[in-house]
Amino acid sequence: MTKKLWFQVGVGILLAMLIIKYFMEIKGILAPLVIIAKAIFLPLLLGGVLYYITEPIQRFLEKRKVPRWGSILSIFAILIAVVWIFVAIIGPPVTKQINNLVENAPAIAKEINVMQDSLLQQKNNLPEKLEESIDSAANSLQTIAVNFGKWVVQFLQSFLQAMFLLILVPFFFIFMLKDHEKFAPFIYKFFSGTRQEWIKKTLHDIDTVLRSYIQGQLLISFLLAVLLFIGYLSIGLEYALLLAIFGLFMNLIPFIGPWISAVPPIIIGFIQDPKTGILAAIVMVVAQQIESNLITPNVMGKTLDIHPLTVITVILAAGNIGGFLGIIIAVPTYAVGKAIVKNIYARRKEIKEAATSTV
Repeated sequence: MTKKLWFQVGVGILLAMLIIKYFMEIKGILAPLVIIAKAIFLPLLLGGVLYYITEPIQRFLEKRKVPRWGSILSIFAILIAVVWIFVAIIGPPVTKQINNLVENAPAIAKEINVMQDSLLQQKNNLPEKLEESIDSAANSLQTIAVNFGKWVVQFLQSFLQAMFLLILVPFFFIFMLKDHEKFAPFIYKFFSGTRQEWIKKTLHDIDTVLRSYIQGQLLISFLLAVLLFIGYLSIGLEYALLLAIFGLFMNLIPFIGPWISAVPPIIIGFIQDPKTGILAAIVMVVAQQIESNLITPNVMGKTLDIHPLTVITVILAAGNIGGFLGIIIAVPTYAVGKAIVKNIYARRKEIKEAATSTV
């Protein structure tokens, strides 16, 4: 019985639960280590994202015989130039639109209240069952909005607390660019034979998943933001650039993010003019269809191959556990775990087949 997979999985789950239980009991002793880990996590995460964004540039330069330090200095020069262009060209209109939005916030809030009162009045004329369904949906949306607001506040607090540690970001980033080939060999050198090959393949799969997700998701979000900006400009929607940038960042949250990014432009469009609100909704639908049917399949392919229902479940669970930051890292973390489990399963299958052939 001990050789059965279900028995081994059960024992593994029980051991994991015991480890978690005793870890929670001694967390006071480990508190300093947890604080250090939290302080390092955000700079390490940002450094890793920058590495995966710029690694293709480094590979391109080094194929043309540019030395390692030359490629690193070139990447920093490119990043500084990109930031300068963003601040010089995009910064002023974004700042202007933010100031206009802040000035018009009371009027927008008043219009939203008027729209809400009008909808509530119309609701009383609906059948009882439909009215109950609307109430239930409204309560669910309110809960999601409140939780999302809490997640954003938690993220901002964590971000502000870690600002003084951001000097570590260039530190991690430089050493990732400099020594990234040494990481995998350092790990699998402790193993030998087929086990070493398995570790090497697993690390390669993890690297492929992270590379595909980070590079693909950022490129998709950027292209979607361009589509939204063009669409918003064409219908004359106010705060077009600001709303497109908001859509860019929200699209980093798979599946749920695009729906969140659709709410502000539609509300602002209806306040501006009901026709503009309808056009804003059409722009969102068209942009999302182009993104999901043309851009994402060609950029991401089926590297992650995660079902949408799994994505929703993972994101909701991660949001409750880790707040807004948990939402951001939920899907790539799940994808990495899935790659590890697939390799474990493949390894077990190879061992089983080898044992069978020997017999």
